[in-house]
Amino acid sequence: VQLQASGGGLVQAGGSLRLSCVASGTSSSLNVMGWFRQAPGKQREWVARITNGGLTNYKDSVKARFTISRDNVKNTVYLQMNSLKPEDTAVYYCSAGSTTFDYWGQGTLVTVSS
Repeated sequence: VQLQASGGGLVQAGGSLRLSCVASGTSSSLNVMGWFRQAPGKQREWVARITNGGLTNYKDSVKARFTISRDNVKNTVYLQMNSLKPEDTAVYYCSAGSTTFDYWGQGTLVTVSS
């Protein structure tokens, strides 16, 4: 399975970005898809996840600002990020797997300026 993330960029605080991640290969077994991020000098952290049935979970600090969704026909997971804050600046990685996060994309950089 290959994951290709896109949609990162530079945005001002309060702005929005939408990340996308397309899965290719044996993508039919990807029950769970999600997003992680790694800020400079920090460890990678989980941000959000979604099952193929649409069940979602979020890190507390992004709840009500970020929305994860997926299109099972297009094998794509999205992360709509609103009300962005400078502390959201990080490389965002998509990940997927059958029950755990087994596959990883290359990351897309999100920079939020104050």
